[in-house]
Amino acid sequence: MRGTGKADIFVMLAHPVGHAKSPGILNEIFEQKGLDSLMVPLTCRPEDFETFWAGLTAAENIRGVIISVPYKVAVYHKCAAAHDRAARVQSANSVRRQADGSWYADNFDGVGFIDALKAAGHQLEGRRVLQVGAGGAGASIAYCLAEAGAEEIRLADIDKDRAETLAGLVGKAFPKCRVQAGEADPTGMDMAVNATPVGMHASDPLPLDVARLTPDMTVVDIIMEPAETALLKAARERGCRVQPGRPMMDYQVRGMSEFFDIDRKDRNHG
Repeated sequence: MRGTGKADIFVMLAHPVGHAKSPGILNEIFEQKGLDSLMVPLTCRPEDFETFWAGLTAAENIRGVIISVPYKVAVYHKCAAAHDRAARVQSANSVRRQADGSWYADNFDGVGFIDALKAAGHQLEGRRVLQVGAGGAGASIAYCLAEAGAEEIRLADIDKDRAETLAGLVGKAFPKCRVQAGEADPTGMDMAVNATPVGMHASDPLPLDVARLTPDMTVVDIIMEPAETALLKAARERGCRVQPGRPMMDYQVRGMSEFFDIDRKDRNHG
């Protein structure tokens, strides 16, 4: 039976939270596994975050939280410790409660992205990548691309200073990868990645210059809905290999499930 007094409670935090897929996905997993666990979508106004987080921490039976926009950075700074993946981007998309009641942070944005690409047979080592978007998810993805052996990453963002800063940080962490800020032009690249929300709505512009795509390129979009964005449709029509956003979420969920120890195999961490 699910939802007893002994249930593990997990929270999905975002503002707004109505678009979040994690509660449905995780609750389905709990149901399939016969686990006495629940994930609840919660939201609060940004100005109420401090009060909200204090209450969440005080609720002793909340074992973990998945975090989305706009709280990834704020939650990271509430944690006592963090995995290197979260520390290097100063951002958390998952936190779990430790034995002493404090929070431990991790970030699975880049992990899910890389694992999904590898599972689909896409090679990353030695590749030249255009990445559009240097925000929260984009930062995690850029580090993981460099870590996976990409030869070159060109970062494009509407905030040019943000792109320059991220390029410098990723290049310093992975000096074998040539990382620089530039325009959203895929010319000369092996792969083009949209790591922005641009494309979620039919009225959105294309995030990059699709006229410069060639059939030998792979085009990836991290947006889950629509499943085929305007970018992916244009890339497919030009003969490119394409990768939609849903697999990234599926592989994130795998990582998060292990991180939260949903099967209760090892509760030494909390």
